[in-house]
Amino acid sequence: MASAAFLQALPFVLKWEGGYVNHPADPGGATNKGITQKVYDEWRGRQGLPARSVKELEDSEMHALYESGYWLPPKCDKLDDPLNLVQFDTAVNMGVGRAARFLQQAVGAGVDGSIGPGTLQCVANCDPGDALENYCNTREAYYKNLVAGNPKLGVFLKGWMNRLNALRQQIGLPGHESPVPLDFGDAGYVAKVPDLGEDPAYDLP
Repeated sequence: MASAAFLQALPFVLKWEGGYVNHPADPGGATNKGITQKVYDEWRGRQGLPARSVKELEDSEMHALYESGYWLPPKCDKLDDPLNLVQFDTAVNMGVGRAARFLQQAVGAGVDGSIGPGTLQCVANCDPGDALENYCNTREAYYKNLVAGNPKLGVFLKGWMNRLNALRQQIGLPGHESPVPLDFGDAGYVAKVPDLGEDPAYDLP
């Protein structure tokens, strides 16, 4: 059974994932409720099920995919609210590996992409407000640097920033008290960012 913390965090993520999209500039390809065709194919294969269009994604499959693929691997279950939401939303939008590194940067841990006892100890010892602000600022800088290096991705920047600022408002960061309208930006949806190692163009130094 899904944990209460996971079920509490999921609505924010789904609000910004939208439905089925297949934008030509999006390297993730066909996506439905934040699940790419590739991820869906791999998951169904592990269940012994035949491949099919991600358009046919069922809610029960979506819940299972999010919890097993984006909640547990980046250790959201080991984090307190609202840091668990920030970690979960980042893992969904930007990949588990990148979320792990962003978390480590935010709490002053060694950045190796592997969340172990050392990282969790740093989480326990950090100032929660500073960690949340540092994490979101790191994410913002990544988006902007990505577009600076690859201008064609600029069509996605407004959506990325709207989602991030809505997250800042959701977790109560100072200066972000006003709700952010559900605005997916120029592309009409919030594009997923390939995880570390999936596309060299996205692995910024």
